Amino acid sequence: MRDMHDAAHFAVPARDLDEAVEFYVFGLGAKLARRYADRVTFDFFGDQLVCHLSDDIPAEAVMYPRHFGLSFARAEDFDRLVRVVEHRKLRVLAGPAVRFEGTAEQHRTIALADPSNNVIEFKNYDDPRLQY
Repeated sequence: MRDMHDAAHFAVPARDLDEAVEFYVFGLGAKLARRYADRVTFDFFGDQLVCHLSDDIPAEAVMYPRHFGLSFARAEDFDRLVRVVEHRKLRVLAGPAVRFEGTAEQHRTIALADPSNNVIEFKNYDDPRLQY
């Protein structure tokens, strides 16, 4: 099973690698791991995100059915991300908001779009056992 040295791998299309670096590194605070002519790899909050140069870019940012993101275990980490998003004026698709209010699955969420219309959702569940 996964341990602290393993990383999930996500790959998404990017129309421009400089835009991807600007958004993920200087916007969200991810770490640049590697860069090549056709792709860029980030340490995305402990997991691996690769943006591949592509002409097949979604025409618009649509949350469903395809998005990726992170569920924060700690509320203060979610709050910190929201402050960064607001301060850096990143493109927000939805939120911050509370979903499933009054249920066991209540959580806060914010959905962003990167420059290539990939959708990233960040969450924080009231009950941390539900983040999986």
